[in-house]
Amino acid sequence: MIRILDNLMTRYLSNEEVVIFILLLISTLLVVAFWGGILAPVFIAVVFAFLLQGLIGRCKRMGLSHNISVTLVFLGFLAVCGTFIGVMVPIIWRQAVRFINDLPRMFGDLQDFVQSLAQEHSSYVSQGSVDEAVSLVAAEAATLGQWLLSYSLTSIPSLFSLMLYLVLVPLVMFFVLKDQAKIVAYMTSWLPKERQMMQSISHEMNDQIANYIRGKVIEMVVVGVVTFVVFWFFDLRYSALLALLVGLSVLIPYIGAAAVTVPVVLVAFYQFGASNEFWYVFAAYFIVQALDGNVLVPLLFSEAVNLHPLAIIIAVLFFGGIWGFWGVFFAIPLATLVKAIINAWPRVHGDKLIAPSGQS
Repeated sequence: MIRILDNLMTRYLSNEEVVIFILLLISTLLVVAFWGGILAPVFIAVVFAFLLQGLIGRCKRMGLSHNISVTLVFLGFLAVCGTFIGVMVPIIWRQAVRFINDLPRMFGDLQDFVQSLAQEHSSYVSQGSVDEAVSLVAAEAATLGQWLLSYSLTSIPSLFSLMLYLVLVPLVMFFVLKDQAKIVAYMTSWLPKERQMMQSISHEMNDQIANYIRGKVIEMVVVGVVTFVVFWFFDLRYSALLALLVGLSVLIPYIGAAAVTVPVVLVAFYQFGASNEFWYVFAAYFIVQALDGNVLVPLLFSEAVNLHPLAIIIAVLFFGGIWGFWGVFFAIPLATLVKAIINAWPRVHGDKLIAPSGQS
């Protein structure tokens, strides 16, 4: 066993680039694990910086200087965010409060419907099973209501942190956009000159993360706006809140769409009952989800690395369990990073290390 470990260390860890990359990767993971909460404004600013890189590039291709391009795009971003916060956030907040207050009545209507349905088909379903299921749903509803109330109360002290984020995130994002070349040059100056593997991984991940963030933001906006128009057309209650939830659900592949369907169906049933309007809303919502998965996603992520759906689900569960929201958001890029490392890792040929065929 000792001889095997010694051979592995001799073959792999004798390469300076591999050793430095392993240390860099471990250090990054430790920083995120222990100081992720403190550095959250920096992470958010970097995400927004990736999002705006495409617009800055277009402005520069039009002949504008780098500083002017950064300033114009940054001011436009602030204008859009300010409009959303000033117009949509109050509407969504009021709808969220009404939705939480109406939750007990929604579950009560659902309970009455299930009981009446069971009575009509008593020969197939026993009343005891129905009562047990209804009691379970009622208990879960009460638990959910208590959790929402406690979460709302505990989030009040974080309003100060929110105001701090509103100042820090734009400030950090502006300097990241303005001095990106200097920051990258400074960070790479600490790396060895011969870094074929790290260059291969960094080039692939830079393209993948940038495409993923832009694609996800565009998908969220398109799905959210289209869903809001559909719900507004059917005069569905809490249309802005539900559209926001549907838009955010695209962050979690497969799982998000299934989870957000529950409140949409619950609200539609609470408002329309088991009528034709309920089925119209459900059909329209299903069409939006189908168009998102079969048209919009392939169009936006056509250049993304092909990952198996099982790998995506495992990545969402694993990284989401470690880093919460940001782990879910970056689950696909992180899975792509793992794949890029495997593809770029030096191969063993006899007693020598050789780079993969894709590297020079």
